Amino acid sequence: MNPSAPGPLSPRRNLLLAALPPDDYDRLLPDLEPVPLPLDWEIHVAGARENALYFVTAGIVSRCHATAGGVSAEFAVTGSEGVIGVASFLGGASTPSRAVVLSDGHSFRIDADRLKSSFEHDGPLPQLLLRYIQALIAQVGQIAVCNRRHTLEQRLCRWILSCLDRLPSNKLTVTHERIAELLGVRREGITEAVGRLKRAGLIRCGRGHIVVVERQLMEARLCECYAVVRREYDRLLRPTMPAQGRTHRAGAIGLVRNDHGSGHDPMSRSVLAS
Repeated sequence: MNPSAPGPLSPRRNLLLAALPPDDYDRLLPDLEPVPLPLDWEIHVAGARENALYFVTAGIVSRCHATAGGVSAEFAVTGSEGVIGVASFLGGASTPSRAVVLSDGHSFRIDADRLKSSFEHDGPLPQLLLRYIQALIAQVGQIAVCNRRHTLEQRLCRWILSCLDRLPSNKLTVTHERIAELLGVRREGITEAVGRLKRAGLIRCGRGHIVVVERQLMEARLCECYAVVRREYDRLLRPTMPAQGRTHRAGAIGLVRNDHGSGHDPMSRSVLAS
């Protein structure tokens, strides 16, 4: 057991906080409030003022836009590689999107006013957050292309693997209806696509959950969008990681690479090559 490894509720479980130099981390620590992320909690409501930033240390948060008619679609997912509430320090105060917990976990919250003081100085935290925002923009843009140009099965595979990259297992707890809502499609379409993956032996399904059993075969069905996003996160955030963090954390971008059913260590962590 590594005595220097962060505990399960340590702020250093977040990639960005783990990348801070010790002095900067110690100065920020008293302002970090532990906040659980229960399933389906709406961290930010569309149009509401964002007064805090949440550094995710475990779980998945889905970012969605909704139309006036109530139809919504996901444009990004965030795990321990990132933060929720970027409008709180970018100056816009609010956004038309919402942030909802898709897989329960944990986070550390800091008030926006406290965070703004860090931006008055050219320190490491503002630089880290700006790098993260650039990676997030890349994810948003690639998902937009994927939703327009690729098949539902390809989009589903990308979405499942992107979620599992942020979880410590190969099991995703979610309903077909929820996936359909996030991908902006009919539930029947998701049920058909899931059925094809199941018949091909790539996944197992139960009531409200999906288990990936042949990850490499699923990756073979992907469009290029999944790899593009991972490479961009790797390119932008890898330089921020200390050497020790690159060894002990979930790859260069803080994502868990689950290779269950492929002959690999199921808890191994790596990143796609750039």
